[in-house]
Amino acid sequence: MFIRKATAADYPAIMQVWESSVLATHHFLQKSDFDLFKKIIPEQFLPALDLYVTGDDARLTGVLGVSGENLEMLFIDAASRGQGIGQQLVRFALSELGVTKVDVNEQNLQAVGFYRKMGFVETGRSETDGMGKPYPLLHFTFPQQ
Repeated sequence: MFIRKATAADYPAIMQVWESSVLATHHFLQKSDFDLFKKIIPEQFLPALDLYVTGDDARLTGVLGVSGENLEMLFIDAASRGQGIGQQLVRFALSELGVTKVDVNEQNLQAVGFYRKMGFVETGRSETDGMGKPYPLLHFTFPQQ
C-alpha cells in the first residue's frame, strides 16, 4: 500500500472513494445534499486542498485532504474499512503534514469514536456544517506532545 500526493487526474477515483464512504457512513445526509456535495466537491473543494491517496496498483482505497493544520477530509472506500487505512492516513497527517485539528459530523458516530481513539480531544461544537447545512460539527484538536 502506498500514500502519495494526489493530482487532478485522481479526482474521479477520489470521488468514487468519497461516494462509497459517504454511502456507508453518512446515513443522516439528505439525498439533495449528497447530490450537491457530489457536484461541488471536485469543482470547489478538491482543488483547494492538499490531497493524498492510498491504495494499490488496482485502485484507490482512501483519500486524505488537508488545509494547513486542518484535516478537511478522510474517506475510506467502504470495501476497505476496518483494515487500518484510516489510522495510517491520520498518523501520516499528524507526523508528516502537521495536522492538529479536525471537524467531524456529530451524527457520524463511527468517525467521532475513531478520532477519539486516535487521541483527538473535543474542543467545541457548531450547530451547522461549514456550508450552513443542519449537520452539527464537533471540533477536535490533537494535543501537542
